[in-house]
Amino acid sequence: MFNTLLVPTDGSAGAEATIGHAIELAQTYGAAMHTLYVVDTGAEPTGIAGADREELYAPSERRGREATIRITDRAEDADLAAAREVREGSPHEEILAYTDEHDADLIVMGTHGRTGVDRARLGSTTERVLMLADVPVLSVRLGDDRETEPATGPYEQVVIPTDGSGAADRAAETALDIAEKYDADVHVVYVVDPTPYDLEDAPRSIIGSLKEGGRKATETVAAMARDRDLSVTTAVRRGKPADELLASASAVDADLVAMGTRGRTVGTGRLLGSTTARVVRRSPIPVLTVG
Repeated sequence: MFNTLLVPTDGSAGAEATIGHAIELAQTYGAAMHTLYVVDTGAEPTGIAGADREELYAPSERRGREATIRITDRAEDADLAAAREVREGSPHEEILAYTDEHDADLIVMGTHGRTGVDRARLGSTTERVLMLADVPVLSVRLGDDRETEPATGPYEQVVIPTDGSGAADRAAETALDIAEKYDADVHVVYVVDPTPYDLEDAPRSIIGSLKEGGRKATETVAAMARDRDLSVTTAVRRGKPADELLASASAVDADLVAMGTRGRTVGTGRLLGSTTARVVRRSPIPVLTVG
């Protein structure tokens, strides 16, 4: 499934938390590992050219070379085919362009948890890549620069949220391929969210209907897992989707969450979409998103 992985980096030590996950998957799939650093010239001041421009961006370019060399060295030490490049431009645009040009089929990149007024958004580059990429994106929570790199792989417990949409089914297919590679246990979760339509006091028949829809959605994915001879459980939970999905992952000590980026409204509000962003931002474990 994965032949070429792309690891965008900003050169920080914390960002290298992504490398272990990329190497783990590249070794498992026999994939090549590419790394890209983008010198952000998207907000370049007007009137800068020649020597002044070179002086302005030289430190960033040097940092990019050092970061990409460091990552390709680690990939080659793991006996992986590796490539690196430093580009200039708008980071998310260059990441997506590189993905297309080199037929990368998985992007592995970091994201910071946010606080205060930024809680509603991911880092802008990660958010744009996650929502615009035509290939799966594995988002890894970045550590503090002073932290040691967290353990990575194998993926033995995989949580797959679903809302019954096409995006959820596509995410499930990708997640199940990974689960099959690792002979992982699969946990399929559907969340009935009563808040969008003030369903806290709704008749039991309505809640029952929503739960039945959840059981059908989870059983569809469960059947896909059984076809691959994977151990699978299903659960229909009620509450705020991001909270319930993270709680589900924590309860089974999950190594990976896999979900779609574009959900649909099915009486319970949008499970995927904005919920995906919340899960990616808050999850302490990697989140695989599929558009």
